[in-house]
Amino acid sequence: MIEKLAAILSRHATRDGVEATVLPRVHLLRSTRPTEPIPVVHQPAVCFVAQGRKQTMLGDDAYLYAPPQFLIVSAEVPITGQILEASALAPYLCLRLDLDPATIASVIQDAALAGAATDVVHSGVAVSTAAPELIDAVVRLASLLDVPEGDRRFLTPLAEREILYRLLMGEQSDRLRQIAFADSKLSRINRAIAWIKTNYASVVRIEEMAALVNMSTSTFHEHFRTVTSMSPLQYQKQIRLQEARRLMLAQAVDAATAGFRVGYESPSQFSREYARRFGLPPKRDIEKIRGMPTFA
Repeated sequence: MIEKLAAILSRHATRDGVEATVLPRVHLLRSTRPTEPIPVVHQPAVCFVAQGRKQTMLGDDAYLYAPPQFLIVSAEVPITGQILEASALAPYLCLRLDLDPATIASVIQDAALAGAATDVVHSGVAVSTAAPELIDAVVRLASLLDVPEGDRRFLTPLAEREILYRLLMGEQSDRLRQIAFADSKLSRINRAIAWIKTNYASVVRIEEMAALVNMSTSTFHEHFRTVTSMSPLQYQKQIRLQEARRLMLAQAVDAATAGFRVGYESPSQFSREYARRFGLPPKRDIEKIRGMPTFA
């Protein structure tokens, strides 16, 4: 079945990079060559590899995956992805399904899947091997790219729910449950992440953030690091740098202006930290990536 998924994706993924599809929350990824490490902020999603091989880094932890494996991301984390195996004849092909907490909760309720999420706090990234039943469900979702709009509108939610059901019956069940349940520790860390993303240019006070998610300071710091592999202040720095990069690409602002907008007072400090994150000073990095495929 993985070959069937690859055949469908190869028909619809028409260019290197990430493409949105007509299916809600579904994106296709394609690359005809290996890539350099690409830093991005990855939202909660499950990524099913149909062809090729990729490595994702979260902090110092490396996650390698190839068919029939899938990557699951349970929090919005800064990762570095690198496609390791791809060619024009056999491109890297992947289907990404973004995870919606409300839909997961609905599947748990409607399927009467008893039990709550555990108290265990997991890393925001994991890799698993997809069972044949799960691959079948992903193929059915991808196949809807070939059907008329009326059929697609009715059948897509059913296909998505089957995939979530299969995931909830597998080894990543606890991660999905923690995404769905608002009182889980992961959901509370995700609320803190959302606050940082909204207020990335502001001063982050750990005590205030811990109070915001109803945790002690030490517990919040420990759980945040478990999920993201970094401290809240380090996370804020990653978000600032990613936003500055976006500003320079999308709005053509200069490095000093981008750094100031995201909260840096010192242009030299901004340039140093930018080069440490992306491998090149701001101007050279932007010149390099203009026109390159987008894998975010």
